[in-house]
Amino acid sequence: MSYRFKRTVILRNKKISLFSTTMISLSGLIGSGWLFGSGIAAQEAGPAAIISWILGAIIIGCVALIYVELGSMFPIGGGMSRYAQFTHGSLLGFISSWANWLGLLTLLPIEAVATIQYMSTWPWKWASWTKIFFKQDDITISGLIAVIVMMIIFTLLNYWTVELMSRFTNVVIVFKMLIPILTILLFMMSSFHTENFGASLQQFMPYNTAPIFTAISSAGIILSYNAFQTVINLGNSMKNPEKNMSRAIIISLAISAVIYITLQVTFIGSLPVELIKSGWQNVSFTSPFANLAVLLNLGWFTTLLYLNAFISPLGSGVVFTTSTAMTLYSMTDNRHLPKFLGVQNKKYGIPRNAMLFNLFVGIIIIVVFKKWSILSSMISSMMLIAMLTGPVILIALRRLAPEFVRPFKVKFANVFAPITFSIISLAIYWAKFPTTIEVIGIILLGLPIYFYYENKLGWNDFKKQLKGSLWILYLLLFLGIMSIIGSKEFGGLNWIHYPLDFVVIIIVSYIFYLMGLNGAYKTEDFSFAKKINEKL
Repeated sequence: MSYRFKRTVILRNKKISLFSTTMISLSGLIGSGWLFGSGIAAQEAGPAAIISWILGAIIIGCVALIYVELGSMFPIGGGMSRYAQFTHGSLLGFISSWANWLGLLTLLPIEAVATIQYMSTWPWKWASWTKIFFKQDDITISGLIAVIVMMIIFTLLNYWTVELMSRFTNVVIVFKMLIPILTILLFMMSSFHTENFGASLQQFMPYNTAPIFTAISSAGIILSYNAFQTVINLGNSMKNPEKNMSRAIIISLAISAVIYITLQVTFIGSLPVELIKSGWQNVSFTSPFANLAVLLNLGWFTTLLYLNAFISPLGSGVVFTTSTAMTLYSMTDNRHLPKFLGVQNKKYGIPRNAMLFNLFVGIIIIVVFKKWSILSSMISSMMLIAMLTGPVILIALRRLAPEFVRPFKVKFANVFAPITFSIISLAIYWAKFPTTIEVIGIILLGLPIYFYYENKLGWNDFKKQLKGSLWILYLLLFLGIMSIIGSKEFGGLNWIHYPLDFVVIIIVSYIFYLMGLNGAYKTEDFSFAKKINEKL
């Protein structure tokens, strides 16, 4: 077995059942996205925001199917940070896991920000002290301190065992799902105006089609659906992962998609007609559903909404703390990060050092970026960059190891994988300039760390690793350039007009997809993959 994977990868926690795994996934999926997403998406795309949520579910659904096949083949902790090492070497493994880790890490402060932002609008006299957390939609020093306290709570609820987190989410998820469903029912019964959706296609899409795509990133739609990977990263912590992994992801994604899409319909239909006469871009709420409840004279329900705005992000933050720690823990197997981050607590089998390090870096992120909308766009782009490797790895493994056991197998993979790859590339572009450039820059900042450790290791098989990774570096460079020269609808110089920019990205990304397949080989970690698969 490769040196990188000699140490145990099995956590010493009690195995999590299918029910608990599904609840953990749902707890991550139903987070702060529903609290802000519907309001931001409607402001950006009008009634057509409904299409944004549908497209977001389809995109993440396609990505999830690919990772379900990979995850069921290799049920290991922090799996999404490891698969690239099996087929393309540690350089691509580092890039993929670095992007995934940064995306997951940013989820911790964003869930905390969501909680504090809703708290700052509490209407009760006894809660007047919470108004100091935000001033003119900007978080204050007091607000930052409150966010940091929330992040510490996320960490403490994971500090002893994954089983404790599982029990916590089983309790929280009931409340987290009940309130969105009640919101849908009460708002529709209290006030629902079908004319808000428009009497023509132009009224339904007041700003044309481009905002439908930008909302997928900026309104937190990718963020909202992305928690499926929590199940992948738990890997060997669940019972019967080769079957329960796919079941938990499919069930939780389907439930959350129905809830999110219906919430968007409810929000649009419940808005007072006179409020949207001045244009959807002027529909702005600090706490969308809570503010709307007040307008609809549902004051008593506002209390439940504010309570849920505390509990919902808390539940998601707790889940993401586990997933992020597992991701960083797994990255140390690549030998391009300090060893102390991969140390498990002997009694509980928890990577506590990784958890504490994530807390520290998460605090830095919130101090620098602060706003929910900015963090949402960053998370979406980082996650999508990490997911670019999935379609390539899927087909590479079909070619390198057709004999491997595949408990879940994607049908028509040779067509499905490149289409999914192109869609992911487009979704990264939808984040708009300058967000796309900034995120790509943050991803590339990790390369000096990799090269530092690679130099210490002696540059073993570096030529093969470079060949196996150049395609994603070239693709990121291309997407960065496209973000600058692309259509004005996505923040570019409009040298390539919309929707021709989509056509260019689809064609060029397919070329890099083929290049990625050509760079696949049986790496020194491939033997570890084989041993894990043989246990199924």
